[in-house]
Amino acid sequence: MSRAQRNLLSLGMEDHDRLNKELGGGIPRGSIVLLEGDYGAGKSAISQRFSYGFTQEDHSVTFLSTELTVSGFIDQMHSLSYNITKPLLREELLFLHADFDSAGALRGDADTERKQLLKRLMEAEVMWEPDVVIIDTFDAILRNDPTFESLVRQNDERQAALEIISFFRDMISDGKIIVLTVDPSTVDEEAIGPFRSIADVFIEIQMIEVGNDIRRQLQVKRFAGMGEQVGDTIGFSVRSGTGIVIESRSVA
Repeated sequence: MSRAQRNLLSLGMEDHDRLNKELGGGIPRGSIVLLEGDYGAGKSAISQRFSYGFTQEDHSVTFLSTELTVSGFIDQMHSLSYNITKPLLREELLFLHADFDSAGALRGDADTERKQLLKRLMEAEVMWEPDVVIIDTFDAILRNDPTFESLVRQNDERQAALEIISFFRDMISDGKIIVLTVDPSTVDEEAIGPFRSIADVFIEIQMIEVGNDIRRQLQVKRFAGMGEQVGDTIGFSVRSGTGIVIESRSVA
C-alpha cells in the first residue's frame, strides 16, 4: 500500500458501486469536505452513502441531520439498501437530529431563547470523537444561529465563518474528516465563500436537464491529497433498493 493510500479513508462498498474508485480510493485524512448543491440535487444521498461506506470500513461516524429523525434516517438508509442498523447498535455510527422550531431554536430547550447553535455544536465533545463527522445540512445551522445571523446583519459574516473554520481545523488536525453539505441558494455568498476556499475536497452536485430527464453529476472542484486520478465529472443516480449508482465519468 502506498503512502497516499494509507492516508485515505476508504468509502468502501467496491462490490456495490464505483464511488470509492471514482474518488481515487477514498477521502484524505484530515480533510474538510464540502458537498454543495441545490435542493433535491442528492446531497443527503451522497452523505448517507459516505456514512455507510465509512462504517463498512471500520471507521466511526457522527451523522448530524437537520431534516431527518432517527427513524426517518433508518428508513431512508434502508430504501437505499444501506443496512445501518448494526452500525447504530454497535455505536460505530452516532446519529444526531437537530430539530429546529419556527423560531429557530433547538426543540426541547427549557429556555426558549434562541441558542448559539454553532457554539453548542463545538462544545458537544462526544459528537467530535469519531473518525468522520457529517453535518447535513450545514447551511441550516448557519441560518438558525443567532450569533452568525447577527454578524450577517453587520456584514461581518466572513469573520464568523473564519471562527468556525478555525474550530474545524483544530478538529481535523489529528486526521479526522468533516463533511458539510450546503445548499448555496439559502446562504449569502460572503458566508459560504470562506468554506469553499478552505475545503480540501470541494464537490458541487449538479442537476442537468437532458430532454425530459434530470441527470445528476458530481463536479469535483478541488481534491487535495487524492490517491489515484479523480474524475472531474462523475455522473450518478439515486435508485430505490440500490442506492448510489455511478453512471459515467470524464476527466479533463
